Amino acid sequence: MTLSPGKKREKIDRLSELAARDDERGVSLWQEAFRRLRGNPAAIVGAVILALFVLVAVLGPFLVPYAPTDTIGIREGLIKPGVIPGPDGDHWFGYDHQGRDEFSRMIVGARQTLLVGVVSTLIGLAIGALIGGISGAAAGLGGRWGRWVDTTLMRFIDMLLAMPSLLLAVSIAALLGASLTTVMIAVGVVSVPVFARLLRGSMISQANSDYVLAATSLGVKKSKIALTHVVPNSLAPVIVQATLTLATAIIEAAALSFLGLGNPDTAVPEWGVMLADAQQYLGIRPSLAIYPAVAIIITALGFTLLGEAMREALDPKLRK
Repeated sequence: MTLSPGKKREKIDRLSELAARDDERGVSLWQEAFRRLRGNPAAIVGAVILALFVLVAVLGPFLVPYAPTDTIGIREGLIKPGVIPGPDGDHWFGYDHQGRDEFSRMIVGARQTLLVGVVSTLIGLAIGALIGGISGAAAGLGGRWGRWVDTTLMRFIDMLLAMPSLLLAVSIAALLGASLTTVMIAVGVVSVPVFARLLRGSMISQANSDYVLAATSLGVKKSKIALTHVVPNSLAPVIVQATLTLATAIIEAAALSFLGLGNPDTAVPEWGVMLADAQQYLGIRPSLAIYPAVAIIITALGFTLLGEAMREALDPKLRK
């Protein structure tokens, strides 16, 4: 009996849905993962840290008591050679070396740090997913020609993986010149191999699933199988990796800014730039370096805790 195209699509969708089910109760992968995350203390702590970070980044610039570029301390004659006043009732974190309110700069800098982390991760995710998706579809469903495409793309990815990530980021940033955009591109390119390899491996694993074999036997085009079913069912580990990559992206962006490859406009607050500027004043006000360093560590910790908790929640070996 020959099935109509509509019946074929309906049957394949049903097979794909069943393949994504977790147990006999019909609980999906994401529903079960969310249930496990709610009971994981590490996930809760990570989520709280990230919620506070995002809230500060989004709303903070509208609530800061002073403009981040206002040289209050110099105007009031408080900044002198070898003297940088510390915290007081009006300036909770004191002043920086140019007499600007450090607390306001930390709050405003959170937005720049979040922007760099998110954009660089999206760059790496987009390019990596494109390469990994083509490679995975070619390897799993493309036959001999597909294996050749897969081999070619993976050798390019192996070349990127062979270079230390920070060295690769520094090389790209040095070639493009110091700017905030350069930092985003450099950090994004570094994460491309991870996303590409991860999506490729997940798609090859999904290509051997029963619903793919059933769809192939029903005459569904391989391109449709790859785009409609294999890719969506392969995204879970990639999403988890994106959360973890946000943590490393923030750290690597701060490292590039620390090396002088970030935004050359020091008037724009960014935690990595603030950390670099504080180095020559460690003997006078070490807290100028401590504040952004602690903020970077806590933010990266939040992404890492949530990402690791998501990895455990989505791991089939750990799921009941």
